[in-house]
Amino acid sequence: MPYRRTERVVRNRNARHAAIMAAARHLAAEGGIGSVQIVPVAERAGIAAGTVYRYFPAKLDLIAALTAAQSEAELAALDRAADAAPGPLSALAAAVATFAGRAAAHRRLVFALLAEPVEAELEPIRARFRAAIAGALTLRIRRAIAADHLADQDDALAASALVGVVIGGLVEPRMPPANGAAPALRERVQTLTLFMLRGLGIADARARGLVLQMTLPPAETPG
Repeated sequence: MPYRRTERVVRNRNARHAAIMAAARHLAAEGGIGSVQIVPVAERAGIAAGTVYRYFPAKLDLIAALTAAQSEAELAALDRAADAAPGPLSALAAAVATFAGRAAAHRRLVFALLAEPVEAELEPIRARFRAAIAGALTLRIRRAIAADHLADQDDALAASALVGVVIGGLVEPRMPPANGAAPALRERVQTLTLFMLRGLGIADARARGLVLQMTLPPAETPG
């Protein structure tokens, strides 16, 4: 196959894959994980259902790919924010605030991929997502402990608790909406971030200073 034709085929294949993933993400954000079905995804992407099946033989494969992609995006955002911070404690605060801010901004999607009740076969996929986020936060807690910014504690347990706080405080549908307004959403993220930093043992004044100094992700209408 000529090089240019090969290049075009690869480009088209990648474009179809991206369209499928975007459609699955939109459907999960709009209607939950149960909405991610092959036929609706194909319709949303503007391609034939048979094409989707060539990329993802079953719904489980599609949801696994969607969850992995979202996990990778969240981890990258968390690490970028933490790595830009001036020290281990600021990095920890930035990581916590970034996870919280992005969860609040994409509330329905994060609930679908992290906490929505699902059939048993999907739970291991989502457990990996939760474990990945908790692992990234564990690393930041461990570094803050090593630098004597935090008291010694079970870093993995603390990180898992932070993930639970974000889900319960920002993502659960039972939580009242922030009216879609950026200031209200930002205030909620700041309040919960302060709560989590205090829970890790950071003195109140220091925790407040960290929250005020940090740049939170742009607030968006939850989706």
